[in-house]
Amino acid sequence: MEKYYHPFHLVNPNPWPFCISMGVLYLTLNTVAYFHKGFYYPLLLSFILIILFMILWFTDIFVESSLEGAHTKLVLTGLKLGFILFIISEILFFFSFFWAFFHSSLSPSVEIGINWPPLGIITLNPFSIPLLNTIILLSSGVSVTWCHHSLIQKNRNQSLISLIITITLGLLFTFLQALEYLESNFCISDSVYGSIFFVATGFHGIHVIIGTIFLSVCLLKIYFSHFTNSRHFTFEAASWYWHFVDVVWLFLYICIYWWGS
Repeated sequence: MEKYYHPFHLVNPNPWPFCISMGVLYLTLNTVAYFHKGFYYPLLLSFILIILFMILWFTDIFVESSLEGAHTKLVLTGLKLGFILFIISEILFFFSFFWAFFHSSLSPSVEIGINWPPLGIITLNPFSIPLLNTIILLSSGVSVTWCHHSLIQKNRNQSLISLIITITLGLLFTFLQALEYLESNFCISDSVYGSIFFVATGFHGIHVIIGTIFLSVCLLKIYFSHFTNSRHFTFEAASWYWHFVDVVWLFLYICIYWWGS
């Protein structure tokens, strides 16, 4: 049989994508059960399973890319294009929330008192914690760019320092967001304002947590010298994702926190 040589990566059969999809289904069912029955432990177990499957899958990808050399330039181009399309899908995901927000705020209905914010809603001060979180997230965007330039210049120490700063700022943002939720005078069931506010900012908070985990993995890879100045797509993808999170927060702050209040 004639053997063909090509730059593409033909992936071997791998159980982890299927396992993660089942884990996500299990997480969804347990989330519904938690809302209705208050079952906490199955929800925690589903999170642990997803994280375990992700670690095993990422380990296989690392072996394919670094040890087997399966990620050629053409494969990396495909990965970059795929991640860009993923970010575009995330943009459309958040676009639906902004559509719902402006649909309700620009022409308030009779059911909410023909007023925006709806009657009885005491909005958060946009110049307190939200403004501080904006400064924190924009600063983290600067530090992750600093890390990228340090990687290109082969400065490992600055790469580690700048990425630790970015991760710390991401954790601080998440803490302040949770504190803001605890101190708010309304909840997700308080009119359309509460629903849109907590769904939009809550999903953004989940993205911040995912981005923080993503950058933490990159921190370990930098520490163990898995990146070179020319091949560090994992970090590039994480930095693109983090900048996307920054931009979405700017729109959330301007539209919902400042203008919407």
